[in-house]
Amino acid sequence: MFEYLEPSDHDAADAAQGTGSLPLPPKYGANDKGTRSLSPEKVRHMTYGSLAALDRTIKILHALGYADPNDWSDPIPVPPSTETRCGVETWMVIMTKTILLE
Repeated sequence: MFEYLEPSDHDAADAAQGTGSLPLPPKYGANDKGTRSLSPEKVRHMTYGSLAALDRTIKILHALGYADPNDWSDPIPVPPSTETRCGVETWMVIMTKTILLE
């Protein structure tokens, strides 16, 4: 369903310039000259857990090259609910990322 694309050297140069977009899909046909129209779409990630788990998740996504740690919101405490998680306080962080779709 989803195709993972390895980042290229060109993508690293774009990231250094602050464009921050995901790599474009490979060209599938000989007639494709890179003229596909791409439209930006925003995706919002909301992650819940302990502060330690959120910090680790943010670091993993950064190591994978998906999101910069500064792209995430500050942790927001989640109000207690009827479900308690062994006395661990639950927090939430949010990030919005713009991706390019064909």
